[in-house]
Amino acid sequence: MPATLTPTRRGFLGASATTLSAAAVAMLAGAPQLARAYGGASADVNILNVALGLEHEAIGAYELGARSGLLTKPGLDVAVLFQSHHKAHRDALVATIEKMGGTAVKSRSLDDYAMALSAASLKTQADVLTLAARLELGATNAYLGVIPSFKEPALAKVAARLAADETMHWTALATTLGRSLPGNALTFGA
Repeated sequence: MPATLTPTRRGFLGASATTLSAAAVAMLAGAPQLARAYGGASADVNILNVALGLEHEAIGAYELGARSGLLTKPGLDVAVLFQSHHKAHRDALVATIEKMGGTAVKSRSLDDYAMALSAASLKTQADVLTLAARLELGATNAYLGVIPSFKEPALAKVAARLAADETMHWTALATTLGRSLPGNALTFGA
């Protein structure tokens, strides 16, 4: 994978804030006619592939957590539910990339994700859920980072809905971990 497509949440935030077009978000929102009006598919496919790489990573992280034997209820239930959400995100991204004429990046092996996420260092349920919370917070901030780039309010709304989904994941994980919710306003997207 080229360096520009290295799937990191920070990389996605930086790249998407300047290059994710309204066309890509329109496709994700199920509005292909609006997407065609905006154009710019090639750069969008590259950015969407970075996002897809992140969804693959999230699916892998939740799979590692579920298989670890470290999760008990309600942590296991949360992991399985959120993995299903990320699978839906993945499926939407793949469909969008293909509709735009691109080729979707493939998922890496579970062993690759285990190494990249330092899964061997996970010793407790709290460790697994803390990793998941860190990934969800990164996703929240990445999606919030693209909102200002949209001139069309409907497209900004789609990005906001994605950010809300990731924020809900983070909030549920923080609650499951017994952590306090943020005491300050404007915590996300900073």
